[in-house]
Amino acid sequence: MNKHCSSCGTEFAPAYVYQLAVTPDRGRLYFCTMECRRASLGDESFRATRARRIAILNHKGGTGKTTTAVNLAAGAAERGQRVLLIDTDAQGNVGVCLGIHGEQSLYHILVNGIDPIPAAVPVRKSLDVITSDASLAAAEIWLARQEPDVRSRVLTRRLNLMQVSRRYDFVILDCGPSLNLLNQNALSYADEVIIPVTCDYLTLVGVKQVLRTIREVERHLHHTVRISAVLPTFYNARTRLACEVLDTLRGHFKDKCLAPIRTNTRLAEAPSHRKTIFEHAPTSIGAEDYARVVEWLVARSTGVETAVPFSAEPDEPTARHAIAAAL
Repeated sequence: MNKHCSSCGTEFAPAYVYQLAVTPDRGRLYFCTMECRRASLGDESFRATRARRIAILNHKGGTGKTTTAVNLAAGAAERGQRVLLIDTDAQGNVGVCLGIHGEQSLYHILVNGIDPIPAAVPVRKSLDVITSDASLAAAEIWLARQEPDVRSRVLTRRLNLMQVSRRYDFVILDCGPSLNLLNQNALSYADEVIIPVTCDYLTLVGVKQVLRTIREVERHLHHTVRISAVLPTFYNARTRLACEVLDTLRGHFKDKCLAPIRTNTRLAEAPSHRKTIFEHAPTSIGAEDYARVVEWLVARSTGVETAVPFSAEPDEPTARHAIAAAL
């Protein structure tokens, strides 16, 4: 539902925490940007009251979810944001990418109810990680034994009880490539989703499944999850299919489709060195592409919109009708 900005009068659709302020008499004020909030409430009003909760999700494997989660988290932390990265995949690839292994994992938080703050491993300045491993498969079984109205909200209860989102600017969840109770828990906690999409036909089918899952979460769990972005990955402008997929995504998702992450060997090398792309190859096109996404991410939190340029023109369509049918 659209609201009118209490400062400038602009009509807009509220999407972030900072866009709402509650007055002492329980009235509500709405602001379209941070500048409007600051103009009305003062210089100390720019900070959101809790973290942005972002799930990185696609039901198809191999789309670059972990690479995206790790590099967005690290990039935001480098820009002074306090970030908590949570691995909700039993494969534990976040820990592998960063060369860490937490003594207490997400399993202990979900099943044993331990405090997630000391369980988080500080890996970089302003970046903490809650790791996962194969024991998370047992957590899935434990969740299945809980009452139906409880098992999809265990993660939310564990993190909210310890006020985790009050300690960070971002909580980023790296989700596994499946529809399971762990992902349902991630979606019931997250406010928004970023969907990495490889530039091929089958991945578009995965996007369709994500959209269906989000609708089911909204319908059955009564929790609204917003798609904040679709991020094309493994993009090769020299192939007709990649251009057609990108063109279809841009046509369907409009400005929510970000400029693509180009295919880059350095991105594949970075995990073997236990580094982010910004540490392993800061001048590579992979670092350039992810830096652009990080700038977009941080700018959205401060209310300053930045354009995401894209200059490649797709070839004439040959299979575009089939690609569009996937969405």
